[in-house]
Amino acid sequence: MIINKLTLYNFKNHSEKKFEFSPQINCFVGNNGVGKTNILDALHYLSVGKSFLGNTDTNNIKKEEDFFTIDAEIRNEDSEDTLKISQPREAKKVIKKNDKSYDRIADHVGYLPSVMISPYDSNLISDSGESRRKFLDSMISQTDSGYLYDLIQYQKTIQQRNALLKYFAKNRVWDKDSLEIYDEPITKSGSKIFEKRREFVAKLNPIVQNFYQIISGGKESVSVIYESHLLDDSFENLLQQSLERDRMLTYTSKGIHKDDLLFEMDSVLIKKTGSQGQQKSFLISLKLAQMSLVKELTGKTPILLLDDIFDKLDDTRVAQLIKLVNQENFGQIFITDTHRERTENVVKKINEESIIFEV
Repeated sequence: MIINKLTLYNFKNHSEKKFEFSPQINCFVGNNGVGKTNILDALHYLSVGKSFLGNTDTNNIKKEEDFFTIDAEIRNEDSEDTLKISQPREAKKVIKKNDKSYDRIADHVGYLPSVMISPYDSNLISDSGESRRKFLDSMISQTDSGYLYDLIQYQKTIQQRNALLKYFAKNRVWDKDSLEIYDEPITKSGSKIFEKRREFVAKLNPIVQNFYQIISGGKESVSVIYESHLLDDSFENLLQQSLERDRMLTYTSKGIHKDDLLFEMDSVLIKKTGSQGQQKSFLISLKLAQMSLVKELTGKTPILLLDDIFDKLDDTRVAQLIKLVNQENFGQIFITDTHRERTENVVKKINEESIIFEV
């Protein structure tokens, strides 16, 4: 998949920007604050329909404007498509492919897979399990069209069950039969999500380990481990066993909404023992493994978005990353940097056609 053209209107700090891209390497250079990362965020929107920075859609509309649009021309193997994302300030977001709106935005995910490597990745190590679950869900959603639907159904049903638990507590009543209505849909969608997560992580882990050895050159070993209540018991049993606890807490305490990924180095959590360099090497390995696995499972080469990473990595790690980009044929690449000369030197080492845009 190749993005040929991109046009932004009222997106964040950009009133109007137009780009015609190289099918290989595209670099955005300029001072901090000029909107380089915002361009990558627009490309991320094309992929998954939302900001990678976690901003609400309306917050991405340029100040004092009423809407934003992101337009793109995309070439795949046998055709060219147009994509348009529109977000009015007072209405729903609309995503159109070839002038036809998606019935559900979730149906768009997976059309144009992407992988972002940015300074914000460190949150995957330091934050709570919610960040890592979202990362895992994002990866799988780009490879499995049914996964996101199951996830949405599961989350809706959990919200309904939690609302009923809170209603019981507030009104000092209890109706076990009413609560058990949710057991079957929770179990059905939750069990499918669990199996897909377990299978995906099992495939991801050895790829991460291989990339880490290449990037770090270190003797230590790393692992990505899937942690879930369902590894020890069935969903049906978990709901029954935690019924009284859920009644006291007024929320569903067991299930795949509590899953986590453990990032370990030599069998200890990497956030406890890993140096900054080791953590950076691990995160890059994780993202490159994501890219490799998405490519393997979908047959599509994701676009690679590299945000300001040359400021955050030492020369050795930059060299290893460039070497891997060359070897793995990662497809179309978008890079942001504050130093044009550094960017030019990096691009020369990749030996691919490139365009550098001054922002």
